[in-house]
Amino acid sequence: MELKKRRVNIWIISSFASLLFLAACSIFYWKLVRLGYAVPIPDILDVFCLNNCADDLNVLHKQFPSDNSLNYDKPLTQILGEPDKLDKSRISILVEKSKYRLTVYSDKKPIKSYPVVFGGNPTGDKLKEGDSRTPEGVFRIKDMYPHESWSKFLWLDYPTKQSWRKHLKAKQNGTISWGDSVGSEVGIHGVPTNSENIIKNKSNWTLGCVSLENKDVDELFRFVERGTEVEIIK
Repeated sequence: MELKKRRVNIWIISSFASLLFLAACSIFYWKLVRLGYAVPIPDILDVFCLNNCADDLNVLHKQFPSDNSLNYDKPLTQILGEPDKLDKSRISILVEKSKYRLTVYSDKKPIKSYPVVFGGNPTGDKLKEGDSRTPEGVFRIKDMYPHESWSKFLWLDYPTKQSWRKHLKAKQNGTISWGDSVGSEVGIHGVPTNSENIIKNKSNWTLGCVSLENKDVDELFRFVERGTEVEIIK
């Protein structure tokens, strides 16, 4: 009887220790994901192409406007109507880094363009935290809110599965270090108060975000929603 009790106690202790170990591992993994050092568990199969790897060359906007200042002098309300009466699921955004331009599309047709600037190292795709590059690819707005320093912030869902693939490939070919993080908190926002000349002078000042004049990001903020697609190209 005493031996049986000892075995039960040992089993309870070992089970509890196992649970503590799993909990500690889960917390550690979650922290690695938050810091950009580990792929989120739901994305692992797609990131490592074990589940019908998606095409990385998705193109949302095939009709590019030729005019860099397309309808820039017209308010969006004049073109699209009041935002509270608009089906915002029709809206998408194209950012062209080489043209310093962000264009609002409705039903994939160009509506209005805005001048923008980028990360301090504007050439090339973002591969890691701290490279001051603006990522390329197809993203979605995952959150949006007022910002105390830059008027508004439209938070993109970087890193996506495609972002992770490019990051890991860069590690494999030695372009970046295995100790580098993929990065996070990339978005679209305004500029510090009274700093609109940053945009006019095409001064790339961010750590990787897309930046507009405050009046422009304020207008854009009213016409997008969580889930709005944002395509960023060279």
